[in-house]
Amino acid sequence: MNLIIRKATIIDPKGPYHNQTVDVKITGGIIEEIGVSLLNIENHEEFHHDNLHLSQGWFDTSVSLGEPGFEDRETIANGLLVAAKSGFTGIALQPNSYPIIDNQSQVHFVKQKASGSATELYPIGALTKGSEGKDLAELYDMKNAGAIAFGDYNRNLNNANLMKIGLQYVQDFDGLVIAFSQDDTIKGNGVANEGIVSTQLGLKGIPNLAEELIITRNLALLEYTGGKLHIPTVSTAKSVALIKEAKKKGLNVTCSVSVHHLTLTDETLRGFDTRYKVAPPLRNETDRQALIAGVLDDTIDCITSDHNPIDIENKKMEFDLAKNGTIGLESAFGALMNILPLDKIIEKLTSGKSIFNIEKQEFKEKNKASFSLFTIEEKWNFSKENILSKSKNSAFLGQPMKGKAIGIYNQGKLVING
Repeated sequence: MNLIIRKATIIDPKGPYHNQTVDVKITGGIIEEIGVSLLNIENHEEFHHDNLHLSQGWFDTSVSLGEPGFEDRETIANGLLVAAKSGFTGIALQPNSYPIIDNQSQVHFVKQKASGSATELYPIGALTKGSEGKDLAELYDMKNAGAIAFGDYNRNLNNANLMKIGLQYVQDFDGLVIAFSQDDTIKGNGVANEGIVSTQLGLKGIPNLAEELIITRNLALLEYTGGKLHIPTVSTAKSVALIKEAKKKGLNVTCSVSVHHLTLTDETLRGFDTRYKVAPPLRNETDRQALIAGVLDDTIDCITSDHNPIDIENKKMEFDLAKNGTIGLESAFGALMNILPLDKIIEKLTSGKSIFNIEKQEFKEKNKASFSLFTIEEKWNFSKENILSKSKNSAFLGQPMKGKAIGIYNQGKLVING
């Protein structure tokens, strides 16, 4: 659609229009003109909104949907619509469907299902067949089919030699390995962060050490093999310190943190509410503050919603038995606005494109129009009415929000929430 977006404040710290309030004229999906009080001679549609802000399109580096196999949790079509209304122009799709995305036909399937959506879908292929940790999956074939990286969602690769071989193999085609880090033997039957809260509640604990040991191992492997490694959803202060030191050494390592680990702690577990059961577990306030510091000093490269829809049968049950995961697309921006500066939020919601080798669309004339639209002033509480996903397992119900994602313009389409 041809469109003029009126009186939008541009948030683009490295661009020429940063903090300027302008009109943006879009013709054929391309930014035709940026300026003040642009004429509408060609009868373009117009979009106005109070306190309107625009940035480069946000990209979420970890989204689970369900289809194929778990359509009761979420479909690709609705999941991409949720992402669009939540301000995301692109998502990296985790391979944890049924069957697991571990071959080129599965990559083709999810890409075909996403065809025509305003939000673009970029599949992550499983690192091992069936995400079982025994044999490498068809990595090169999946790369050619469109997979942007390889990892087994929320599963640690216990076999260090297989991780070493994977890091070596993908270098032949500039591949990226994603390494969820949690020692399963130390985790054991743990369901919550090991600490005061888990002890008081009688919940089996997962110590920080479970994450930090595997990060130490994987960084040692990376130093030995070379290549590129991405460590998702780090959750402890020492994890941040380990990655910071590895970067100083020159290792090609990146990492992400989830919105819920930046904003919530294990104190939320006192009601035994399974909406707060996630992997890795919510940690204590000291770790949360270290994660925020890691974002601010750029040790942590990007922020993800780690959106993971879980059906009510697998979530609303005894804490020990409930599945890990929270949905997070709808609440991501509003929650982050309470704890981080706006420029840093935009940076960390877009920097994943560079990590996953996805083209960034700079905010200038003649470029593809790919924007996130949002406000920054409104204060509100997240409620059930704000959930757009099929599954309702949000850890953010009742949480204060600031500012709101309005939607996106991408792929020649305007999608607005509301």
